[in-house]
Amino acid sequence: MMLSMLYGVGIAFFGFVLHTSVAGINRKISGRLQKRYGPKWYQEFLDIFKLLSKRATSHGWIFDFGVIMALGGIIATAMFIPVTNNFLAFPDFDNFFIFAYLIAVGMLGMAMSASGSGNPLASIGVMRALTTMLAYDIPYMVVIVTIIKLTGTSSISGLALYQQAAGNNWFIVALPLGAIVAVLALMAGLGKKPFETYIAPAEIASGPLVEYGGKQLGMLFIMMEITHFIEVSLFVNLFLGGAENIFIFLVKYFAVYTALSLISNVYARFKIDQVVLFFYKWPLLIAIVQGFIAIYLGWVI
Repeated sequence: MMLSMLYGVGIAFFGFVLHTSVAGINRKISGRLQKRYGPKWYQEFLDIFKLLSKRATSHGWIFDFGVIMALGGIIATAMFIPVTNNFLAFPDFDNFFIFAYLIAVGMLGMAMSASGSGNPLASIGVMRALTTMLAYDIPYMVVIVTIIKLTGTSSISGLALYQQAAGNNWFIVALPLGAIVAVLALMAGLGKKPFETYIAPAEIASGPLVEYGGKQLGMLFIMMEITHFIEVSLFVNLFLGGAENIFIFLVKYFAVYTALSLISNVYARFKIDQVVLFFYKWPLLIAIVQGFIAIYLGWVI
């Protein structure tokens, strides 16, 4: 058990390093596309380490404890991620619903901390974040339940192995309508435009993060990097067949995140009511149609 715990912490650290590097490279790519030089690919590491070296202002124990709860909850979630078929710390505990519950601990910790700051902009950002999560989680869960019903397993590694089996396609091909819903939900989870409603720097001054600085802000940046690693890794395992080795995983991970970043660069931000109406209209309808087609009609590519 102790070895598995250390292995799990190693996966969380790997996720932080991987996503921070990929995000830095994407900032460089975006800069070049916009005729800018762009920051160094490792600039995000420098920003985080600089913040961790600074003092932070406290707004009470709830404000401080929420940051620890947020980071701890996300690290605990990342420990269960199957990176490749053999690169997972807890082989029997990579159930999708474990991720659904654990990742909520980190999100609620951040919400509790931000609300404890007393800044109305932070409270608005928290409400927007929770509203957005509720909007995209429902159609996304319909798609995931469809996949679980078809395969008979909710294990992330089991679903990846199912897609790797001879005669089976990746679910991005087998369930194309559901894959579209999953891509939209992933964009919202990553805070990519047009779903960047809870940060909205020009509107609510970064929302939940408005009162943070120093070590606390650095810890939340680490939390967000690991959160994005979890979300992209789940998509790779659920819809792109997982990975037999680390090289394939890195290629798929980079391709997914880069594609979403490029799409985000050409969109403006929705208003919060537009986000909710959008997800409860088209993605939810598409997810239900995909479930009906796949489960009741048996039409799977």
